[in-house]
Amino acid sequence: MRYTQLRAFHHVACQGGFSRAAEHLNQSQPSLSEQVRQLERDQDVLLFVRRNRKIVLTEAGERLLELTRQFFEVEDTIGEFLDQSRHALHGTLRVMVDSPAHISDMLHAFRRQHPQVVVEMRTGNSLDVLNALRNYESEIGVFGRVTDEADLVSIPLGTSPIRAVSGLHFFDAMPDYLSFAEMKELPLIFRERGSQTLTRVLAAARKAGIRLEPAMVVEGREAMRDMVAQGFGIGFVSEAEIDGDTRLHQINLEGGALEMPETLAHLKSRGHVPIIRAFMAALSP
Repeated sequence: MRYTQLRAFHHVACQGGFSRAAEHLNQSQPSLSEQVRQLERDQDVLLFVRRNRKIVLTEAGERLLELTRQFFEVEDTIGEFLDQSRHALHGTLRVMVDSPAHISDMLHAFRRQHPQVVVEMRTGNSLDVLNALRNYESEIGVFGRVTDEADLVSIPLGTSPIRAVSGLHFFDAMPDYLSFAEMKELPLIFRERGSQTLTRVLAAARKAGIRLEPAMVVEGREAMRDMVAQGFGIGFVSEAEIDGDTRLHQINLEGGALEMPETLAHLKSRGHVPIIRAFMAALSP
């Protein structure tokens, strides 16, 4: 097993194919393919199979990818440590959040201390965030649930009330309160599976003996807010995530104690990564 073989495998797996990996590495595709084949022959293991003209990782390939991600991340960490010319933190901090509202103050503090770091932010539901952390696709995640999972270092960020929202002209007279029975008779806009806000609303409705059904299902909070603002129905969002959207009217829900907890987390096994250490240190007063 050689370093070049592992490097070839890792980039083919991450790039999703030999041609893209060869372009990324500025290397010929035949050379890259031969390195992967030699790795498979030497170790007597099948790492890729072809399906519908695409390459797919085998079970052994998936496990090896987990290990090479850790291997090359440690290599990067060593390189940073040995780089004597590094006077300031560089690189990219990848953040995935259910809403930027929950992390904006923290990012301001981090950027003040480390202005040369590029911050890449993506949004998704809580399940998306946890998957991104565990797949090494994000360093920091913020999601809408409390967790004590052993592989995470997590910090509670507090809670925010869950509200129903409507467009400004959806009702003739804007209500301040809706019961679950009233909601059942209205067109409801649900978010995709994995939305913790929706999960909590549906659970509270079931507890009250009401089964809520969607008139529309959309992907993502912004799409839901847009559809609500255009008058297609009623949506649900935590108060902190309304972000001063003047297109929406907030409505209190039955069982007014409905709240959305927010948690910041990173993988415990990655706590040594300099950019993660720096971000967590920036949170301290």
